[in-house]
Amino acid sequence: MPTIIRDDLSDRLIHLTKGEPEQALVSFVSIINQRKLIGGTGFIKGQHRCVCFSEAPISKVGFLLAHPRGEVKYKPFGVMFRKSWIYKKGGRPVFYQADDDYAKLPSELQHLHVRFDLSYSPPTDHTWEREWRLRVDELRFGPDDVSLILPNRAALDSVIEEHQSTATPFPWRYILLEDLGVPVNHGITTGS
Repeated sequence: MPTIIRDDLSDRLIHLTKGEPEQALVSFVSIINQRKLIGGTGFIKGQHRCVCFSEAPISKVGFLLAHPRGEVKYKPFGVMFRKSWIYKKGGRPVFYQADDDYAKLPSELQHLHVRFDLSYSPPTDHTWEREWRLRVDELRFGPDDVSLILPNRAALDSVIEEHQSTATPFPWRYILLEDLGVPVNHGITTGS
């Protein structure tokens, strides 16, 4: 395991849900029930199908999600993987670069291109996402491969209650963002 010498580095990668608050929760429950993430093409030049992650540490993700104006598209439900696990499957950090640089990349790396341009107003700068991509149609995983990310105990209780309809015990490890000391509220009715 690498030695982490700064609090803005992590050996984990996070995939968060998006959308309206209730839809984000529904998506999250579907992800853990199916035990897979589905690759998408949205905002990926060339329509390459990828699963996307952030390498921002979980402590920083809490602050990002708690942004007072709620301008972040991500919601406080997700899964966290060991970076080495995603790397072994082919995941890599993206290239933040001018749009013209896309064609300069070999075809096997073009899915890693993210437009970066400071000459526009407003500028195109998504470097805060610290994105990684894995070019796959789907990424299957089990409880030993991930930790669940939930906003608070009420959301956890809701997910566990839904799971109790199965005959197996709740197998997932989890991190609650409220335990990091950052209040996260995006209008999710299961939250406190």
